Amino acid sequence: MTRRCICELCSCGRHRCPHPPTALYGAKGNKQCVITEYSEKYPSYGRHHPPPSLKPKQDLQGSKGKMDGTTTFKTDFIPYDITPRPGRQKAEYKPNPGEIDLATTYDQEFPCYTVKAAPPRRPKERSHRGSGKLDTVPTYKEDFRPWELSKRELRKPDLTYQPPSEKFGNSTTFQDDFAPRGLVPRESFKPSNQPMMSDTPFDGVTSNMQSYIPHPLEARFCRPPQVYKPSSEPLQDLTSHRQAFQGLPGKIPKSCKPERVKTAFDSPFQGSTEFRERFQQWPVNPPPRHKSTEYVAPTSEMDLSTTNNTYYTRHDIQPYVSAKPFARPMCSSVPFQGNTTMKEDFRPWAMCKQEVIKKTDELHRESGKMEDLTTFRAHFTQHPLQPSVSFKPPNAATVRDVPMHKQTMYKAEFTPKKINVCPASFASPPGYTFEESDERGHKFFRKLPSQEGAGVVKIPEAVAVN
Repeated sequence: MTRRCICELCSCGRHRCPHPPTALYGAKGNKQCVITEYSEKYPSYGRHHPPPSLKPKQDLQGSKGKMDGTTTFKTDFIPYDITPRPGRQKAEYKPNPGEIDLATTYDQEFPCYTVKAAPPRRPKERSHRGSGKLDTVPTYKEDFRPWELSKRELRKPDLTYQPPSEKFGNSTTFQDDFAPRGLVPRESFKPSNQPMMSDTPFDGVTSNMQSYIPHPLEARFCRPPQVYKPSSEPLQDLTSHRQAFQGLPGKIPKSCKPERVKTAFDSPFQGSTEFRERFQQWPVNPPPRHKSTEYVAPTSEMDLSTTNNTYYTRHDIQPYVSAKPFARPMCSSVPFQGNTTMKEDFRPWAMCKQEVIKKTDELHRESGKMEDLTTFRAHFTQHPLQPSVSFKPPNAATVRDVPMHKQTMYKAEFTPKKINVCPASFASPPGYTFEESDERGHKFFRKLPSQEGAGVVKIPEAVAVN
């Protein structure tokens, strides 16, 4: 007979026994957990007991009686008679009799002495004057003598100014250097814009029209649509989740929230507070109000005289005369001469419209009609066109007499596997009976003796869903 836990019976790896944290110290003795690694490395000690918890238990304490309205402050507070603190009386000031001695320690210990002027330490200046005459020629004038430079001859031509005999008769530099020249017409290299006409009619036949051969198109192959055939087998809507997760029976959790009990009192609510009972109202006098003095208008007249009017003495002073001469009007009886050099030298010329410069024709134009024969038509030799060979496969369906073989590689090599169910997913695994559960939360099941050697119930190794 073998004894196994749910952790050992599970073949999918999703089922475990509940491990409650409060079962570390049991009464039946500490047992090592065969699942966790912590219990193997850190064994428990039998003589050691956990320290008692000082935390108070959270027990619900109901109402034991009527609530007393007294507080700790009311029961423990004792009023005392408060007497005002006596103030300190200041002594009256009494001046000392007699006169004040104004002598200081400095005047007594440091008497005044007669101080003489200190003699100067600087020696007197002595002037050494010679009887000879001072030579005032410096070294620069004595060593650097001026050279005798000859005067350069002028390269400028000797042009004597001759005043003109007429008024503004001299010519300007622009008139002497820039002589007027006539207009020079430029030669035009632009070709003539004249159309060249032809007598022969236009031939609109192209090589594409002559060499193009229309080919008949084959009919397009259309595949007939497949008719939908529903399956005769019914739909199996049982999924892996529904098959593996069937749920375990459990108890409904109880609420730890205390029940709400409505406390009703027949006595009316007492609205008095501690502040209303202990507070004593003191008489308060209103603050004194400041009375403003009434305005009384003066009876005498106002003196409007100022300090400047009373003490200022006016003096007769002559006005300031400007030293700047007065501007005299520039008037002349001679008429204004408006002739300038620009008006006299630059006379308006008579402008005439320039004639169009026409170039003489170098080619002789014929009077007859133009022969409409181009170079392309004269020298072009027409050759027969060779059509290009198309390597595109024909768009035709390949029809065979042999029927299609519906056997695929998946159908030939696929081997269906049996879906095994994890025995730990049931409330009571088949072939096992519940024996006990330890303080760590492990549930142990014992195998039935009738099926121990028969091998009817097999524990598969496949993975099941929780």
